[in-house]
Amino acid sequence: MIMYHSYLLIDTGDNPDRPRPGRLWLRNVYRVHQRLCMAFPNDARKREDPEFLKPYDPNGFVHVHGSRTTDQAFLFRIDAHAGGSVVIVTQSAVKPDWAYAFQNAMYLLHAPPSEPREAQLTFPAGTLLGFRLLANPTRRLRESSRDAKGEPIEGRWAGKRVPVPTGKLDDWLTRRSERCGFAVETLWEARPGFVYFSKSASRGEGQCLRSVRYEGKLRVSNSAAFRETLIRGIGPGKAFGFGLLSVAPVREGG
Repeated sequence: MIMYHSYLLIDTGDNPDRPRPGRLWLRNVYRVHQRLCMAFPNDARKREDPEFLKPYDPNGFVHVHGSRTTDQAFLFRIDAHAGGSVVIVTQSAVKPDWAYAFQNAMYLLHAPPSEPREAQLTFPAGTLLGFRLLANPTRRLRESSRDAKGEPIEGRWAGKRVPVPTGKLDDWLTRRSERCGFAVETLWEARPGFVYFSKSASRGEGQCLRSVRYEGKLRVSNSAAFRETLIRGIGPGKAFGFGLLSVAPVREGG
């Protein structure tokens, strides 16, 4: 199965004190996700509205943000680089049509989108890879759990997802890796942060999600499970830019 990788360079401007549409857009990851989904119009939408003049309607687009089946998998991550540049990395089972998604919003991009690259995402067991992952580490509370003060969790909170404590972030990834087909050999970074989103246009009505940016080296332990992980992503919050595991070859000892 072929997956498609794309890289979108966002126009954030050179002066952080001067408003830029691209920078403002990135501040609400809900809007980012909505725009990216516009790159997957179904045949009826393209036929009836080739210039994308009608308002966005999720029913006119492939539901890449729904069940996340293998044939509709879609993941993305916002990467900030040295010097202030920002790139959105996407991976999808359906080839994206970025010209359609951004034809009425090219001002958000610093450069025209490049042609999506094809990738097979198959790695034999034992392969050593460098990796990058933005995750939303959470755990489910149980009635037998205890809070930060050591007090028992009330029954009404059972099942609620809460952020993993800072001191347990490495353990969260290690536990996940065992069933995801890889083992973490070296963890260079596990940097906590927050991702903001709001479905409303009103200020002050948004929410923040805990984020952790992991970087390091991993070794593939189960080729089939690892491939499934690359396609489906890791952890919750995938509609908010979490879960995309990016990998690249590295030399032994390098």
